[in-house]
This record gives sequence, structure tokens and C-alpha cells, in this order.
Amino acid sequence: MRIDWRVGSVLLVLAGTAACRQDMQDQPKYIPLRPSSFFGDGRSERPLIQGTVARGHLDEDTLLYTGKGPDGKFSDTFPFPVTKDVILRGQQRFNIYCSPCHDHTGSGDGMVVRRGFRHPPTYHQERLIKVPNGYIFDVVTNGFGAMPSYALQIQPADRWAIISYVRALQASQMASLNDVPADARAQLAQGGRQ
Repeated sequence: MRIDWRVGSVLLVLAGTAACRQDMQDQPKYIPLRPSSFFGDGRSERPLIQGTVARGHLDEDTLLYTGKGPDGKFSDTFPFPVTKDVILRGQQRFNIYCSPCHDHTGSGDGMVVRRGFRHPPTYHQERLIKVPNGYIFDVVTNGFGAMPSYALQIQPADRWAIISYVRALQASQMASLNDVPADARAQLAQGGRQ
């Protein structure tokens, strides 16, 4: 008799929950690009009201968002002026996202490489010194080889800031004492001590 009581309670619970089911998939709604008899034009999707201003993801600046110029080729120019603040922001972002593989100097001997991951190319090789800035932007955005895409982690303006810092790293490897301002040369002669 005890088994019948348990089966009966299970059936009662199942019947109670079945009565409360909400069929959200069957609710009345408009699915985009499907016909509708409700509107006079027969479309379920409504046209934008004249004068509507897009908000959010209006990516009209092709250079900023793709690294390409109007001709569709990778551009060598930056979409905004490169200032000291931009380079410092690029250094900060580089140290967070890039240095684990590329190390802090851009030589490609980062901490994950020392732990067995694939060795990325050094930024100081002639090929990467000569590539357009837009190419580096594209690699950061879409990934290349073993490098994944960083489009979700790094905003476009920060990707450009990182590129400005990479260019500063490259210039630092090719600099001579004559490139250093006169007031800083004395400090270098003392080994960086003041």
C-alpha cells in the first residue's frame, strides 16, 4: 500500500507542474523578416523613423575599427594623434595583454614562452618594423598563427595605443646616443642614476 501512495503523490506533483507550464516559444511575437497581416505593408519588421540616430555600434571610422584606409589596404597612419599619454596607455595595455608572450621589450621571450608555449616573432625584426600599423592592428584584432584575437579584450583605441608603444619599442632598439635629448645624456652616462 505504501508504494501506491508514493506513486500517487508523484503523479499529483507532475500534474500540478504540467498545469503551470508557460509556452514561451508559442507566445505571439513578431519574428524579423516574416510576413505580418497586422501591418498594412505586410512586414513584421518596422522601418526606422525618419531622423533616427544610430547609437552604440556605429563604426563609421574605417581606419579606427579596421586599420585600413579608404582604398581597403592597411594604413600606416594612426586614426588620432599619438601623444605621450597615448604611448603610456599603450605601454600599460601592452604590459597586461602582450608581455606574457612578447615580454616587456617585444623580443618574444615572455613568461608563457619560457613555460613551453610557441615563441612569437620579435618586434625588432626588419619585416615587422616595415609592416603598416594597420597590419599590426589587424593581427591584434583577428589573431594570427598561435596568437588569438584580442578584439573582445582590448578596445580599438587601446589597440592603436599598443601599436604606438610597439613602435616606440622598435625605435628604442635602433636609437643612438644622438637621439637622446642633451639633458638626458648625462643621466645615461651615469648609468641611469641621478
